[in-house]
Amino acid sequence: MIDPEPTDAGSASSAPSPEARVAALEAQLGEARTEHLRLLAEMENQRKRWVREAEAARKFGAERLLADLLPVLDSLEAGLTAPGTDGVGLREGMSLTLRLLEKALAAGGATAVDPAGAAFDPESHQAMSLVDAPGKAPGTVVAVFQKGWRLHERLLRPAMVAVAREPS
Repeated sequence: MIDPEPTDAGSASSAPSPEARVAALEAQLGEARTEHLRLLAEMENQRKRWVREAEAARKFGAERLLADLLPVLDSLEAGLTAPGTDGVGLREGMSLTLRLLEKALAAGGATAVDPAGAAFDPESHQAMSLVDAPGKAPGTVVAVFQKGWRLHERLLRPAMVAVAREPS
């Protein structure tokens, strides 16, 4: 901080010389420049750290989901290499593999959209056909061709459905 000029005439002899004052101000300026450069370097290092962390999140964000899917892959491979053609055993193995896959998807935050019997919702359903459905209210989903999926609140894929039409 700059010292104020002395106001009383008796202390005029103790006032610093102009050269000493310039030297003190130059020293303060040097310190301010050094602090400024240090802060700039710190901000640049923080920016680089954020870029590295964002890149790592993009690169390895699916790591947990993929690790959860590996048992599904193992199960499918084991089923393909198993001897015999027992239809019951094959169906049971497929059922177990399906449960493994559903568990992995749920662990990743995915949920199925299965709207059978619900009112048609264009935000989460895709009407593939309109069908006559006696006893069903118009606009009701009467068949699901393919389930939809959500990742948390975001729709990944709409459910493909058949919808009851107005009676003619």
